[in-house]
Amino acid sequence: MDDASLSRAWERAADQWAAWARKPGHDSYWRFHKAPFFALLPPPGRLTLDIGCGEGRVSRDLQALGHNVVGIDVSPTLVSLARTADPSMRFLVADAARLPLDDGVADLAVAFMSLQDVDDMPAAIGEIGRTLQPGGVACLAIVHPINSAGQFEGIEPGARFVIAGSYLEPHIYEETIERDGLAMSFNSRHWPLEAYFTAMERAGLAVDALKEPTVDPGSIAQSPERARWRRIPLFLDLRAHKR
Repeated sequence: MDDASLSRAWERAADQWAAWARKPGHDSYWRFHKAPFFALLPPPGRLTLDIGCGEGRVSRDLQALGHNVVGIDVSPTLVSLARTADPSMRFLVADAARLPLDDGVADLAVAFMSLQDVDDMPAAIGEIGRTLQPGGVACLAIVHPINSAGQFEGIEPGARFVIAGSYLEPHIYEETIERDGLAMSFNSRHWPLEAYFTAMERAGLAVDALKEPTVDPGSIAQSPERARWRRIPLFLDLRAHKR
């Protein structure tokens, strides 16, 4: 994959992703990730941006909680699927690094599991900072950089986790997962923690909460091989305020 093709890869995988994301209980959002992430959110305010909204499941859940949501994704197919799922909601086709929105228009920006999938993560975080009003809140969830830097050597609970390449160097990676009759090709870029936090500092975002979710006991009961993930975080969730 060339260095600027993540957006095209997600457009190609749009239908795959919609089937994967919408099957209840199928992935981590339904099983254990949604609840701790949504616990970071402030109450609904003037406007909530859902950046990298995909087929719209997070946007729909935000609206159900009373948020006035604008969902944004670079994939025309995913935005079309989101609009079809709820025609009453507003969804825009746009690059996260170039949001078609005014400065300070929102009081909350959400980017749930999307920043590792955009072509220009630092610019996307810069746009989050630009579109938030002073005192506004950003709630972000990403693949944990320790997760994207390496892999387990096996599926047994005590399997070694190995970083064979460089944790410090950004790089694109692809992972195809097949489960319960569905397949999904995830195309992402590994960034070290410093890259994310440098981008947030430049965007005027100050972190006030951070969590490192991983699999829950219910997930392990379903698939015992997931037990190895009790030793390594899967994700990193954080909340930051615009200074």
